[in-house]
Amino acid sequence: MNLIQMASSVIEKNSLVMSFAVVAVMILVGNWLAGLMGGKRLGSAVAIVIGLGLALYAGRITGGSRGIADVKMLSGFGILGGAMLRDFAIISTAFGAKVEELKKAGLVGIASLFIGIAFSFFVGATVAFALGYRSAVDLTTIGAGAVTFIVGPVTGSALGASSAVVALSIAAGVVKSVLCMVLTPLVAPYIGLNNPQSAMVFGGLLGTTSGVAGGLAAVDPKLVPYGAVTATFYTGLGALLCPSVLFLIMRMIFGA
Repeated sequence: MNLIQMASSVIEKNSLVMSFAVVAVMILVGNWLAGLMGGKRLGSAVAIVIGLGLALYAGRITGGSRGIADVKMLSGFGILGGAMLRDFAIISTAFGAKVEELKKAGLVGIASLFIGIAFSFFVGATVAFALGYRSAVDLTTIGAGAVTFIVGPVTGSALGASSAVVALSIAAGVVKSVLCMVLTPLVAPYIGLNNPQSAMVFGGLLGTTSGVAGGLAAVDPKLVPYGAVTATFYTGLGALLCPSVLFLIMRMIFGA
């Protein structure tokens, strides 16, 4: 066994560690590219785009169903990108928020959740309708994807949507997340996004936890826990409302 074979064997046995290393490299490259483009705060968004491109390439060369996780040396991405670590990361971002600051958001914070979910859902459903979708199930699933890329597949699974429609819902959520991450630092000075209360309302209106956290980190890292709190509630509330109340509304309008 030569050196390359030995290294490959070690990496395959420690694929999760290798996956963390690859993510770290993508972040470094993303920050470097963002710096070259004059937007150092956009490093996370660039890293996400690199990750999406890598996933697309891996899916094509492997022909498998798990994308980059089908590559033996990177099979750890199946765990790193799985539900367990994803949910842990989402919840952990909320730690550090002060209870007294959370209380100040009050009814405005609660209202932002419902307004944000309804607005994102109907924008997504409207785009889906414009693209030719007429089924209540399809429209609801894609609309739910516009809420977040987690709510989309949850709703699609509950309603029995096709895999293609579920994939579209995930794509809609990812696009929203990336746009949120990129545009947040640009619009923050104009919308008063500089305190915990505004961060909570912002998280409630947009709800994409990764996008809100990444965007707020570029504005002020201290605001991340507050935006993440309402964004996390947003995801849970969206997963309840989209396959039930919002689906019934779409069914009343479009039929089965």
